[in-house]
Amino acid sequence: MPVAKLEGCAPWDPSGGLNLYGYRPHLAPGVAFSTLFALSMIIHTGQAWYKKRWWCLVFTVGALTELIGWAGRTWSSHCPHNLNAFLMQITTLIMAPTFFTAGLYIILGRLITIFGRHTSPITAVMYLWIFCTCDVLSLVVQAIGGGMASVAVSADPPRKSETGTHIMVAGIVFQMFSISVFVILFGIFLSRVQRDHKEGRSKGLSRKIWALISASAFCTLMIYIRSVYRTVELMQGWSGYLITHEDYFIGLDAVLMLLAVLVFNFVHPGWTLPTAKELEVSGQATPVRGNEEEELERKA
Repeated sequence: MPVAKLEGCAPWDPSGGLNLYGYRPHLAPGVAFSTLFALSMIIHTGQAWYKKRWWCLVFTVGALTELIGWAGRTWSSHCPHNLNAFLMQITTLIMAPTFFTAGLYIILGRLITIFGRHTSPITAVMYLWIFCTCDVLSLVVQAIGGGMASVAVSADPPRKSETGTHIMVAGIVFQMFSISVFVILFGIFLSRVQRDHKEGRSKGLSRKIWALISASAFCTLMIYIRSVYRTVELMQGWSGYLITHEDYFIGLDAVLMLLAVLVFNFVHPGWTLPTAKELEVSGQATPVRGNEEEELERKA
């Protein structure tokens, strides 16, 4: 295998050299998604700065990570056999959803802070500790598996990559499990807030908060569907049907992740997430109790 095909920019040759994708990535999707993620990143940065909700920059970082990945795929459209371009896109596009889920965890934590500790089985702070730790572990496992698989595939001669692929699948499945637990806890929170409303302790959820919850549910669904796709894709192996057909990657990864980050450009937490004092005055939430809740609201 010529080293130039790993480091340089050799012409597309489906029958020879290192066939990393199983196809030549098209230029148009690379340019389009790079542009769209860049626009979302810029808007998220401006929104976070304007509302001084600095934690919302997690969506900026997620969009930036997607942008880097799609820049790598744009590079691959010109240099489809280049290993650096391939690794650039595969590592960043695996990482990006983690920043979106971190934003979801913070949103639920802020809602718990507003509506009271009793609305959640665990504290607001624990959402970040538990689920961000799960996401990091998932990324580490996927990175280890991806590294092992890449080394095997790019070896001369190529070696079997099943072990690395199975490790990557385990990381994605673990991430799906943690997201599922998060969805259950989010459902418990909603049911308890509605119970408070029925019992007259609050006026329930305002339209803005319902919009934020709907956006969070939509983002979670997009990430979950993408995780299912990625799991099936990798279970088929590096030469499987899904991984060697670009249309599936565009529709079940790129489009879903673009929608997941764009939804918060339109339903931004800076505009839709009120402070505890605003809700207390309007009677939409129960008074916040406890030092932990007060500290979280102060930082928000």
